[in-house]
Amino acid sequence: MAKNSTGYYFLLPSIIVLGFTSVYPAVYSFILSFYNWNWGAQQDFVGLSNYLFLLGDREFWIVIKNTFLFAFFACSIEVTLGILLAIYIDRISFGAGIIRSILLIPLMISGIVVSLMSKMMLNKLFGVIPYLMKQIGFSSGFYGTKDSAMWTLIGVDAWWQTAFVFIIILAGLQSIPKEPIEAARIDGVSEWGITRYIRLPMIRSLIFLVILFRSIDTLKIFDLVWGATGGGPGLSTEVVQTYAYRTAYGFLQMSKAMTIIVIFSIIVALLTIFYHRVDRKMR
Repeated sequence: MAKNSTGYYFLLPSIIVLGFTSVYPAVYSFILSFYNWNWGAQQDFVGLSNYLFLLGDREFWIVIKNTFLFAFFACSIEVTLGILLAIYIDRISFGAGIIRSILLIPLMISGIVVSLMSKMMLNKLFGVIPYLMKQIGFSSGFYGTKDSAMWTLIGVDAWWQTAFVFIIILAGLQSIPKEPIEAARIDGVSEWGITRYIRLPMIRSLIFLVILFRSIDTLKIFDLVWGATGGGPGLSTEVVQTYAYRTAYGFLQMSKAMTIIVIFSIIVALLTIFYHRVDRKMR
């Protein structure tokens, strides 16, 4: 028994660090959401007032809608493109390493750099992309209009993070045993049939895990939005993380900012539970 419990002592430092860096801030934020604290020394207990205010606030629900809109479309595009690229690269031999290296370049760039770079390249006055589009007779407001700003962010995030999906799915495809694929080829099954009925079903759990990771990552997007649009124009690209940051440091309403994060964390937790139940039923 003593021998089996030795491993827990090695885990103890990590547990302590995790407690101070994750558990304690989460619990303290939850407690603070029941108070009215504006960065001063005074903290007034207000009960559920912050929650009732936010649940009845129109701006809050616009921000929630923006966040899930961004997460749904960005995740869908990235997963679809990542799987298609992985299937293609897995089937070719010449130049696969070069293509793989090129596709991984965006992942090496931080979010704030991606946002600033896209902001310059898509600027309507001096950006290279609007200039090239104008030469062929097309035009777009990109970050400058409410109708196009969110879709521009989704496109930039897809360019940035598709490689994450690609590299994981490619690793899964290359780990599949060759025997079932060779047997299917002998039976005359087409490459599309092999991919659809053998390759993809064998990495179904991996695809589901990638969807879970990308869903959570897109739901907590901050740096790309903050650096590119700051949540504008208006509230067209405001997401939960930027909204909470602005509430805390722009309007000095720390308790309301914590309430925003608590409500959103509950929504994300429910979404994660739903994902796990779906995954269990699929298995």
